[in-house]
Amino acid sequence: MRYFFYYLIFALIVIVILFPMLWTFSLSIKTHADITSSIPKFVFQPTTGNYRGLFTGETGTTSLPSSKPNFPRYFMNGVIISGGATLLAMLIGIPAAYALTRARFKKESTRENLAFNILSYWFGPEIAIVLPLYQIYQRLGLIDTYLGLMLVYQLIGIPFIVWMCRSYFLDIPVSIEEAANVDGCSQVQTFFRVVLPLAKGGIAATALLTFIFCWNSFVFALVVGGEKTMPVTTGSLGFIRYQAVLWGQMSAAIIVSALPAIILAILLQKHIVRGLTFGSVKE
Repeated sequence: MRYFFYYLIFALIVIVILFPMLWTFSLSIKTHADITSSIPKFVFQPTTGNYRGLFTGETGTTSLPSSKPNFPRYFMNGVIISGGATLLAMLIGIPAAYALTRARFKKESTRENLAFNILSYWFGPEIAIVLPLYQIYQRLGLIDTYLGLMLVYQLIGIPFIVWMCRSYFLDIPVSIEEAANVDGCSQVQTFFRVVLPLAKGGIAATALLTFIFCWNSFVFALVVGGEKTMPVTTGSLGFIRYQAVLWGQMSAAIIVSALPAIILAILLQKHIVRGLTFGSVKE
């Protein structure tokens, strides 16, 4: 009986967590008439029209005209910008995190304070910096450019990567690096041949989370982005029209936009599990 209550509680937690996504999926396979019905319909005829509408521009309702399908371009913009921003943040953040763990300070508290200060930039509200950021980008000509969005996403990626990878590097015994140095490896060779392979699980998990944070960013893409570089998050606003809200296509766009993170999680599952349990190796 005790295990029954455990499984029941676990099932309730899973339902609460998955309910929003399941409800969104149900909306994505309903017709516009079923969605806007005054009485919610739990039994309905599924349709793939909303998913087709993402690529054909059909609205699924005769009261609204069809439009040019922009979702594929928004999707590719999100992949390019989030992928490029994650790669750039990893190239900067990983060496910075390693240097933060191995550098010598007069006081150990200095290391901790510096690490927390870096992380504090990640906590700052995006809306607090968008106005000066827009003015700077306007003068530099970075508005509505891929490079501009990749650079601004570093405010999201680098602090998070430095803080996460720092914890992974701290769990790697220094004696392993000292042994590599005795064998003739330089500091740079030790970093690439010893430290990175040992921390690859944590790095993979950090990269995935960074990609998700960049992919889900809305304010930066809305302010410094534009029609040419609009990702899925801001592009989905196109489903909100004066005549009606295209709930079906918006829900379909949400489901499709979640696929990159899901696919990456499946491909990196082994490394993610290892990264989440990293720290079992101690001196």
